Amino acid sequence: VQLQASGGGRVQAGESLRLSCRSSGSTPSSGVMGWYRQAPGKEREFLAAISWIGHSPYYADSVKGRFTISRDGDNSVYLQMNSLKPEDTATYICVASLRRVYSPGSAFDYWGQGTLVTVSS
Repeated sequence: VQLQASGGGRVQAGESLRLSCRSSGSTPSSGVMGWYRQAPGKEREFLAAISWIGHSPYYADSVKGRFTISRDGDNSVYLQMNSLKPEDTATYICVASLRRVYSPGSAFDYWGQGTLVTVSS
């Protein structure tokens, strides 16, 4: 089971980035996928998830209106991040679940290694 995230980098405040994640191996092809992030010295933070059924998105309040999650087929998920702020600096981690519909607070079964996003002021 592998979740490979890409698209991170260094940007200026106000700019945008689009993260991608593709699952491979024995990752379930029809489950919820999502994103977390972890900033240095801080706890891991849930950002967004998207169900396999209906592709319904769910967002944390901290990113609602700025970040958009989407998926392409069964094994790819994306995170469009607009109006980035220095406080968005973190490692962004792709996750996947065996569930087909996301329920707030539910756990994820598979975790990737992440891609680093650095936002400078």
